[in-house]
Amino acid sequence: MRDARTRHADLRSSPATPPPWTRGWRLGSTATRDCEHGLTWIKPSFLWMMYRCGWGTKAGQETVLAVEIARDGFEWALRHACLSSYVRGVHPDRATWQRRLKRAPTRVQWDPERDLHLRPLPYRSLQLGLSGEAARRYADEWTVSISDVTPLAHEIHAHVGSGDLAAATRLLPQERPYPAGDELTAHLRS
Repeated sequence: MRDARTRHADLRSSPATPPPWTRGWRLGSTATRDCEHGLTWIKPSFLWMMYRCGWGTKAGQETVLAVEIARDGFEWALRHACLSSYVRGVHPDRATWQRRLKRAPTRVQWDPERDLHLRPLPYRSLQLGLSGEAARRYADEWTVSISDVTPLAHEIHAHVGSGDLAAATRLLPQERPYPAGDELTAHLRS
């Protein structure tokens, strides 16, 4: 699990949204509360998000935001999460997993981390889906700040395109392994 730390020691997620929707995305706005009506995702890996949104060029994902999330909120979400797919050895049986998934306000999925060329790496990156109470808390309590990092995504992508990987790497948000103990993640290992 990777952790993009900021000066507030909070966690940073990088959602991508269509431009008109982004204009309303600010703390306490209706747009931030709209996330409680579906499943919204916390994606702490910048490069995984660049893979997902095509460096902010895919239709409907032209704006990349940096959403800083309070660490205690992120850890609440981890404690209340269920894996998005059944894993033998983690769950007693498939029926138990299905019941837990249905009740859980958060779900975890592990996807391959990406390199600067957006190729899969041999380790996985956390994706944390929020619904119900978790989505409400994300919008109303956990979100510390929101900033548009689309220009940064485009600048890094330009360096990758020109072959200057050193310059691209220097611009990447700093990400380190998240200091989560077994009490937070034992039930989420796949």
